[in-house]
Amino acid sequence: MKLRIKNLNWLAGRPVAILNDNTAKKLNVFANDRVEINNSKKVYAIVDIFPKVIKNGEIGLSEELSNVLRLKNKSYVKVRTSELSDATHLIQKKVAGKKLSQTEITYLISEIVHNNLTEAEIAYFTAAEKLNGMSIEETIDLTRAMVKTGARLKFSGKYIADKHCIGGIAGNRTTPLVVAICAAAGLTLPKTSSRAITSASGTADVIETISNVDLSINEIKTIVKKTGACLAWGGSLGLAPSDDKIIRVERLLNLDIEPQLLASIISKKVAAGSKYILIDIPYGKGSKRTTLKKAEALGKKFKLLGKSFNLKLKVVHTKGSEPIGNGFGPALEMLDVISVLQNKFDQPKDLREKSLFLASELMGLCKIKNSKKKAEEILSSGQAYEKFKEIINAQNGKNNFDKKVRDLHLAKYKKMIKANKTGRIIEISNKGINSLCRTLGTPETVSSGAYLHKHVGKIRKGEPLITIYSESKTKLKEAVEYLKEFKPIKIR
Repeated sequence: MKLRIKNLNWLAGRPVAILNDNTAKKLNVFANDRVEINNSKKVYAIVDIFPKVIKNGEIGLSEELSNVLRLKNKSYVKVRTSELSDATHLIQKKVAGKKLSQTEITYLISEIVHNNLTEAEIAYFTAAEKLNGMSIEETIDLTRAMVKTGARLKFSGKYIADKHCIGGIAGNRTTPLVVAICAAAGLTLPKTSSRAITSASGTADVIETISNVDLSINEIKTIVKKTGACLAWGGSLGLAPSDDKIIRVERLLNLDIEPQLLASIISKKVAAGSKYILIDIPYGKGSKRTTLKKAEALGKKFKLLGKSFNLKLKVVHTKGSEPIGNGFGPALEMLDVISVLQNKFDQPKDLREKSLFLASELMGLCKIKNSKKKAEEILSSGQAYEKFKEIINAQNGKNNFDKKVRDLHLAKYKKMIKANKTGRIIEISNKGINSLCRTLGTPETVSSGAYLHKHVGKIRKGEPLITIYSESKTKLKEAVEYLKEFKPIKIR
């Protein structure tokens, strides 16, 4: 059936085709079915039905679909129902607990990338991964397929490096510090990061408070060539694009799928051109890996994957039983980062120490001698701060770092919570702090969040414990209630 295009200025999060109900009946499709759209290229999209928006004989295109087809309004395309993908049978095979071949995994990932599988089908695949697991061979094949179906970056230089933390720790904003220190030491770091999924903020959210992070591949190449590093958002680059689609489903199902975690991280590092990679796996109560034994088991798999892709990969296991840093939320975490770079007296010492440890480990992996001493010198001398400014100015296309930092502000409404008794803080829940910040409005409201005055240790009655910030009085009140009910900070 030929249909007339109507481009809609509407971000759906995936390619979506909007049909009139009469047109849908003629095509014999329903909401959430697939259709094949054919012009000079063949693409697939998920159907939605809005008779008041789209006329009979029209097809509305979400912005994601418009960007693929690049056709003008009122031009025509051929539309037909999409046949059931052969990938569906492969998903059924995995659900049955059977092993998939390299060819089968490559085809399955290709179908995900080309939107020929619904979210329900992807959910079945991820659930099968969780329930039946994947062999290390399947995980390697999955990683290879994810790299193959996406864009790739390539940089000149001997040491193209990266670091990654598997997450779960509130704060823990080590990436900007490690990148600044290591780039000042001469390493090349094409760093792409994610936005927050369940935390108070992601690295990209934090950097975006003072910098442009939505960079094209060509912009990243130019910035890295000029400064030796970048701090970009990876979501729009098309590096391992199947991973972004799978992550969306994982988030909906709240699943932590180990084979997908391994493939996700390694595929994006390989696609970004990195050869020297440091993996930080925190462990402890509240971390994704609750014991050192579990962290070490995951680390062994990372090493096997790294070897398969000829990477120089090192795994470190760090304690993650409480938040890192003092500030939680985009602006507050950026202020923490800047205070460490500027060597301020009141800087969060735990954030500084962990960042120095990770930077020295990555520098050592890249054959820099006396890396621990060198990292300390670079940070203490202000070289890391100057490199950070250089990277931010390059990403903004102008020398406005100082103005951007001056413009950082915290939310209008705040409340300080004080200790109600003398004793010892025995636990600060990572998940609890992240949930508290979400209640306050992070990461969407960058000025919202929480500032932790005390970490695990002694505290006296009446001493400041935590200050919470929000642009909404209602959200601030809800956050106070959350603290009372769930007690993310426990004093004994």
